[in-house]
Amino acid sequence: MRTDQGASPPQVDEVLDATGTGMWRWDHVAGLVTLDARAARLMGLKPEPATVPTAAVRARLHAVDFVELDRIITLAAAEGGIAEERLRVVGDDGGVLRTVRARLRYLNTRTNGPRRRGAGAGAVLLGTLVEAPENASGQSAVTGDWRRAREAFLLDAGRALAEARSTTEVLRVAANLAMPGFSPDGMAVFGVRGDHLSVIGHHGHGPGSEAAFTDMPLTTPYPATEVVRTGRAVYLAGPAEYERRFPVTWPLAAPFGRQSWAFLPLVAAGRTVGAWMAAFGSRVTFTPDERSVLSTVARMLAQALSRAYVRESEQELAAGLQRTMRPVHRPDIKGMTVAARYVPTGGGLQVGGDWYDVIPLHSGRTALVIGDVQGHDVRAAALMAQLRVALRAYASEGHSAEAVLSRASRFLAGMTRDHVADAEADAGDGGGTGADGSVADGRDDARFATCLYIEADPVNGTLDIVRAGHPDPAVRLPDGTLMVRPTAGGLPLGIDPDTDYPTTRLALGPGETLMMCTDGLIETGGHDIESGWARIRAVFAERPDADLEELADALVQAVHGPPSHHYAGPLTDRRDDDVALLLLSRDDVVGVPRGTGRRTVLSVAQTDASRIADARGQLRDLLYDWAAPDQVDGAVLMLSEMLTNVLVHTDGDALLVAEVTGERGGRRLRVEVADQSDELPHRRNPGELASSGRGLILMDMLAGSWGVDPRGEGKAIWFEVDEDAPPPHWG
Repeated sequence: MRTDQGASPPQVDEVLDATGTGMWRWDHVAGLVTLDARAARLMGLKPEPATVPTAAVRARLHAVDFVELDRIITLAAAEGGIAEERLRVVGDDGGVLRTVRARLRYLNTRTNGPRRRGAGAGAVLLGTLVEAPENASGQSAVTGDWRRAREAFLLDAGRALAEARSTTEVLRVAANLAMPGFSPDGMAVFGVRGDHLSVIGHHGHGPGSEAAFTDMPLTTPYPATEVVRTGRAVYLAGPAEYERRFPVTWPLAAPFGRQSWAFLPLVAAGRTVGAWMAAFGSRVTFTPDERSVLSTVARMLAQALSRAYVRESEQELAAGLQRTMRPVHRPDIKGMTVAARYVPTGGGLQVGGDWYDVIPLHSGRTALVIGDVQGHDVRAAALMAQLRVALRAYASEGHSAEAVLSRASRFLAGMTRDHVADAEADAGDGGGTGADGSVADGRDDARFATCLYIEADPVNGTLDIVRAGHPDPAVRLPDGTLMVRPTAGGLPLGIDPDTDYPTTRLALGPGETLMMCTDGLIETGGHDIESGWARIRAVFAERPDADLEELADALVQAVHGPPSHHYAGPLTDRRDDDVALLLLSRDDVVGVPRGTGRRTVLSVAQTDASRIADARGQLRDLLYDWAAPDQVDGAVLMLSEMLTNVLVHTDGDALLVAEVTGERGGRRLRVEVADQSDELPHRRNPGELASSGRGLILMDMLAGSWGVDPRGEGKAIWFEVDEDAPPPHWG
């Protein structure tokens, strides 16, 4: 090689003059553009060095090109690369004078060197301008139609990715993206697991083809690993470039027969979480417009995958919490059948405080528990899990039903009291101060729980029921009629640790089904108590012969499924709530006939006159499909009169027994109220202004027949009404 010691390298100005290249500097903050004489001439200005406002340069460029230049500069800043674009320079008359090629790069104002990715966006760009021939080879003109197609594609892609709810759906959407003019025929999404690369999903490759790329160390010289390490996109326009830049891993990519590749970072919350590969079967030059489309899709894909990951993590957490709400083993009660459902509310973590449990007891009986801790958050679910364990422990120790709930109430009150004390202590130490300077009050997070606890005897069907602020249980009679059974109750658990919980005893006959549920089954969908029970009653009435599993599914569907639209409630607030449901039926007993009619039994204590309203409601529920509404009103009036007489004229309690027998259209209602007094009712002749004394007169007018039966201890007064009886004549 010959070396000429006397020659000197060409000066920069000589090279720029020879090539017709101008230099320009663009200061975004100051709004000024500095051009040398060559750049000023190319921009249609006087051919002399000048510093002009940005507006002067904007006036010399085609409006569409200036917007495109600004977008490409932003893209180059994100990738830490050079922005390159063809610009049309216009004259004073608006005509195109020439086309120039502009190359710009952000300048690191601290070092006066090129800005590296991640170093923060500078405000100064430095670059060159050179005149470009109109028919430059390899340069495809960007038309308005292409831009519109690109914008439409990005809108569709963004909408589809935003609607994807799982990783599988995101990958399916990404695989079906049809990019305008350069759609890839192969796609892969890489994730990061520790210091290794993993393949989340791929499309356009054969089964098992991802094996070579799974669990690849991040130090491997492979485009996707470089993207993850540096956060910068890698564009490979041809196989030769791929082999030159990544010779070690090129043999892994060569068998797929692709011609161009784009590897882009997946960035979520400022962190590179993976890489997206788009492979093309034909050559792609990766113009700034094409890179812009790919970068935008990569950003949307990263956000969609991040949302899907969060959602799947929440669902996994919710599934784990829900498993704690259900018994570990399927309940098996000899002589009885159990079905259960739990449906979390929509949205959030889909966890709440509803739960159920079935507990075998040493006495041979079985305890059924259903409850609802206040709230729909993780704390409610945590309290629920602890309370469920406590209830199971108290029940397994052999305590009575009322003692189990009393202890559970003290347990929950102690837990919330400790939580409040800790919160107040944190506030006193300054740890409970909010962002606005306010002090957190732990009392705001005190919780209570409603609960229904039933001990069932599978031998004789007796149910000992204890209720703590929870909805009453209901019983489906053999003919499909649903009766809500009013029971005595106390305050919700955790409010007063010294609350007593009275026990109500009912009997479950062969063929009858007990239903226990949380308020979500009643009130979800804009329902109040009355309309909610009507919805549930309709489900039972439509399926008189359904087994427990079918009934459980139908009840859930009526609340959360498509049929719920047919059961819209009267309230405008249609918020959803968790649903917990337990169904218990008593199997048929050999030698004991299954009841064919409807029957309800209720006691009314002297100290609880409000139970008269419950009795009236029970009778109306029993006669929900009675043919003559006037007869129902008359029966309810007579029952109210009979119960009131017992409470006013005796010192004991009243026992109501109401029964419907016969076939529909010709049924008979018999209502009987018994007490322990020997004094028989007698007819009186009340005056016009008298406030009492008309009970027997009403019985004569409204009942088909009535009477008084003396018994060993007390008496029973009864009346009967026939469904097909003619209406009373008042003449």
